[in-house]
Amino acid sequence: MKPAFALAIALMLLTMGAVHAAPLPTVSGFWESDDDEGQPQAWFYFEQKDKDKDGPWVGHLVKGFRKPGEKFFETCAKCTGDLKNAKMTGLAIVNGMKRDGLTYKEGTIVDARDGSVYHAEMQLSADGKELGVRGYIGIPMFGQTKIWKRLPDDAIPAADLAKMLVGSAPKQIAGSPGPKKTPKPTSSPSPSVDPPPAGQ
Repeated sequence: MKPAFALAIALMLLTMGAVHAAPLPTVSGFWESDDDEGQPQAWFYFEQKDKDKDGPWVGHLVKGFRKPGEKFFETCAKCTGDLKNAKMTGLAIVNGMKRDGLTYKEGTIVDARDGSVYHAEMQLSADGKELGVRGYIGIPMFGQTKIWKRLPDDAIPAADLAKMLVGSAPKQIAGSPGPKKTPKPTSSPSPSVDPPPAGQ
């Protein structure tokens, strides 16, 4: 084998190794959820707790978009446990997500309209630009997936974000996941992932 050809093969193998070794994207950062008409509904910020211990991921509500005539709720009056009467801005809506590559599971999601807590899992796209968020009761098939879109890292200035997140992450959510009652449509700046009929 000629030296030049051998060198070319070696460089190609090194390059392939570097590509395969590239880290997978994470859910860290800002995300936007849209309503059924494609209009912005809310912004979320995801972060990992206890990074040194591979801790869980938490998603905070950092901005809500109200439609004309909708009532604004400053606190989550119907939430339970540590989230009871917590400020809506900065509220830890998604909790306890454990990462496995591009999949996040074993977490919960809160419907701030009525305080209900559902099981949840998330799937990040390979390019890190879309996030499938699924809330469900019992097993994943009894749920609904919403696609959230990634926002720029500077969507909200760091100083403002830090103020929103002070004391916003709960130690735990009281009770087991599942609706506390039959959800009733109400106006709220907080989005939710509502379980639809089975099979969707």
